[in-house]
Amino acid sequence: MAWLNYHHLLYFWTVVREGSVSAASRSLRLSQSTVSEQIKALEETLEVELFSRAGGKLSLTEVGTHVYRYADEIFSLGRELQDSLQGLPARRSPQLMVGIADVVPKLIAARLLEPALTLDEQYRIVCTEGPQDRLLADLAVHALDVVITDSPVPAKGPVRAYSHLLGESGVLFYARKDLAGRVRAGFPTSLEGEPLLLPTANTSLRQALAGWFDAHGLHPEIRAEFQDSALLKTFGQMGVGLFPAAAVLREDVCGQGDMEVVGPVEGIVERFYAVTVERKLRHPAVVAISEAAQTGLFTLQ
Repeated sequence: MAWLNYHHLLYFWTVVREGSVSAASRSLRLSQSTVSEQIKALEETLEVELFSRAGGKLSLTEVGTHVYRYADEIFSLGRELQDSLQGLPARRSPQLMVGIADVVPKLIAARLLEPALTLDEQYRIVCTEGPQDRLLADLAVHALDVVITDSPVPAKGPVRAYSHLLGESGVLFYARKDLAGRVRAGFPTSLEGEPLLLPTANTSLRQALAGWFDAHGLHPEIRAEFQDSALLKTFGQMGVGLFPAAAVLREDVCGQGDMEVVGPVEGIVERFYAVTVERKLRHPAVVAISEAAQTGLFTLQ
């Protein structure tokens, strides 16, 4: 492999941080064509594709994400070196590299990670979101410290990792006040024919709900399906339909707009796990996340 040109790496790093070639070119005071040419040269040197280019937009490939993490570490060290030569205290904080499975509700993820921000030693949290299998691949090569997900790692899966249960929560159906009042009295039979907003079929919750509907002989009208739980909740607040969410989020859901609880989904729980390559948790921030989840977040239901 040819010698790495750090100017090329800097241009790539700047494009990712600024969000586009045009924004990076303004920051670097270079033409867009120059920045694009230098990134292309970096790709040729590394013999990889750093960006996928579709519809005029750039998005990092998996390899690009991997390279960016190294670039960020390199330039963080450079800033630390400058500070040390000027007699300033080092500003570099230890990192917690977290992968959030895209099926995990955003509010749950935020609540889980919050304790890592309150430690005496300040950690810089770097979050990556994506499919569980891709995140586990990053975990296996130590590009991530932990993966937060809603299902344990298969015992005979391709990645050797350990699933640490953070907690579990019952599930409730929520709806805007007018719809909730109409359905609550005869719940769950009253769900028959009512408009529902559900997570997509690849989620553990959706699969459990399918069995629950069958057990109760229910045939609700599925108005929309969402991979993004925050978007699902937004449509619920608009009154488009009823939707399921963790009971632990009750205060947050009902505290916004005219939202109310319709009823519990008996027999269904959502579980959340911290997956690491360690049998016993050692990273201080991951330990804090685990302890806070088990003694706080998932006990308040």
